[in-house]
Amino acid sequence: MSKLSYRTIFILFLIVAIFIVLTGCKEEPPPPVERIRAIKTIIVMERASGVSRKFPGSVEAVDKSSLSFEVSGHVKDLRVKVGDSVKRGQVMATLDRQSFELKVQAAEAEVKRVEADLANKEKNFQRYEKISKVEEGAVSQRALDQSQAAYESATNTLSYTKTQLNLAKRDLDKTSLSAPFDAVTAVRHVEPFQEINRGQPIYDIFMKGAMEILIDIPETVIESIYLGLPAEIRFPKSPKRTYKGIVSEVGQAASSASTFSVKVALKDTVGNIHPGMSAEVNLMLASGDKESGFLIPIHAIVPGDQDTGSSIFIFDSETSTVKKTQVEAQVSVDNNIVATKGVKPGDRIAVAGVSYLRDGQPVKLME
Repeated sequence: MSKLSYRTIFILFLIVAIFIVLTGCKEEPPPPVERIRAIKTIIVMERASGVSRKFPGSVEAVDKSSLSFEVSGHVKDLRVKVGDSVKRGQVMATLDRQSFELKVQAAEAEVKRVEADLANKEKNFQRYEKISKVEEGAVSQRALDQSQAAYESATNTLSYTKTQLNLAKRDLDKTSLSAPFDAVTAVRHVEPFQEINRGQPIYDIFMKGAMEILIDIPETVIESIYLGLPAEIRFPKSPKRTYKGIVSEVGQAASSASTFSVKVALKDTVGNIHPGMSAEVNLMLASGDKESGFLIPIHAIVPGDQDTGSSIFIFDSETSTVKKTQVEAQVSVDNNIVATKGVKPGDRIAVAGVSYLRDGQPVKLME
């Protein structure tokens, strides 16, 4: 074999050896890192059932009051007009004080007269008592007893007249009508210079902010109404907007029309809703053949087959993963279903991109 052939073989062997060394030193590529998906969630809270019913109602203020004087008299001044805002303690109306001031003066004069009479009777009693101690038999026991009784009677009379004076002063103070809290004047019932009686309404006021809807529920439905029942509220002035509400009061006695008064408190604090407005309240009621459940958005449901059924993904805060859970639904209401099994209050469920999730997948909550 020629020298050139040996050299060629040596070069090839060297190249192969270098390739093997380089290949052996090459590091294994790192495994791909799984991207943590951010999910949008809601917390299951609202209980509902399968029958949706709508009821007409009217808006009322939660905090309202009808103001009146505690004394009768002649209206002198009405300082607030309908629609005016008032502060707590602000004087809204006054009565003519002249007759009340005269009663106070008369009571003060009577107190002074009784005080003078008491002083005179006290002196007589003390004199008789002193004489009886100095010279026995100088004053009869009957005269001493009469003097003591007159003194005690005058003392009681003074206590009574002072009470009458305090009552007269209190009535004088009651000639001013003040606002019990920050409010808005809704109605004025009287006119200036009008004679009014004690307890007669003068103003109706309400506190801004908290509003409720008063509806009448038929006796055939009232058993399905309970405190905390969620409601959807619409107003004719903005029919496309929906307000959230909750049943806050359920009447226990039927009216002459065999209906029960129910109040639905508005959850949304809005400034353009005023007492007296009409409203439509949508309630989801329980029925005899439908089990009570919870509202779940339709887009949170993962469709299944006849064996698996529909499912949702519930977020586990301890492991930061989602668990695929089968649910049973009775009916659908608007864009929601009423799930009766597989979900409970407080569960946080995924409501977007559920078709891309799998059971046990690590996720994070969307900010």
